[in-house]
Amino acid sequence: MAIFLTKDSKVIVQGMTGATGMKHTKLMLGDGTNIVGGVNPRKAGTTVDFDGTEVPVFGSVAEAMEKTGADVSVLFVPPAFAKAAVVEAIDAEIPLAVVITEGIAVHDSAAFWAYAGSKGNKTRIIGPNCPGLITPGQSNAGIIPGDITKPGRIGLVSKSGTLTYQMMYELRDIGFSSAVGIGGDPVIGTTHIDALAAFEADPETDLIVMIGEIGGDAEERAADFIAKNVTKPVVGYVAGFTAPEGKTMGHAGAIVSGSSGTAAAKKEALEAAGVKVGKTPTETAKLAREILGA
Repeated sequence: MAIFLTKDSKVIVQGMTGATGMKHTKLMLGDGTNIVGGVNPRKAGTTVDFDGTEVPVFGSVAEAMEKTGADVSVLFVPPAFAKAAVVEAIDAEIPLAVVITEGIAVHDSAAFWAYAGSKGNKTRIIGPNCPGLITPGQSNAGIIPGDITKPGRIGLVSKSGTLTYQMMYELRDIGFSSAVGIGGDPVIGTTHIDALAAFEADPETDLIVMIGEIGGDAEERAADFIAKNVTKPVVGYVAGFTAPEGKTMGHAGAIVSGSSGTAAAKKEALEAAGVKVGKTPTETAKLAREILGA
């Protein structure tokens, strides 16, 4: 089993015919992802050849869904056009929209987040500014390298793309049920809590690894949720222990104001909820191994 993405998922790529979309569509196909189409109104009716796999291009998300039964869209759309592309996916009621794009204005992200809510949240948004999600051995929707781990029984949810990759590599011999990169922008769709709830409900996930970073209170809220709702063991890591106050660090959302949003405060909240927190990614992986006896 997996969360959000399985071997049966039918994936379309908005922005597939751009340079980044082409590159990652090829990689996703190589990982076994069932990509059934791309979306580009200017190139509708054409096909793109990916090493012998012909992928059709449709004029809209709605058309792609009608013709292929697609239930996932991965968006590689430039920031200026990303809001319109996400709104199009929401209007088409595609169940999952994975927004890879970095640099989307917070106002735009807030607008499409609110729009999804006004439409009944029929479309789950992951991102923006995220690496996407992968269910190893089944499907890969985004830019996570597909060759650094294998199927297993660890669930991973992370704000950071690069730390997602490192944790997957550190625990590659054990493997993952699914890994979800939720993105580090101030406004995102799917949260730590959403992923924690899904992993708690997934019978093939035995342990959850949660990676956070400085800024905001998402990790503190996740800690409260874990304490009340999660029965499986959780290990955590919070990036940014040495970050200076008042500086944006890496992600747009990773900024500390006074004592709010610090790594130490997040670590304290998580440990109070029974989460074992490592000081480094390697130490975090070691904690996971100890719990699993691996």
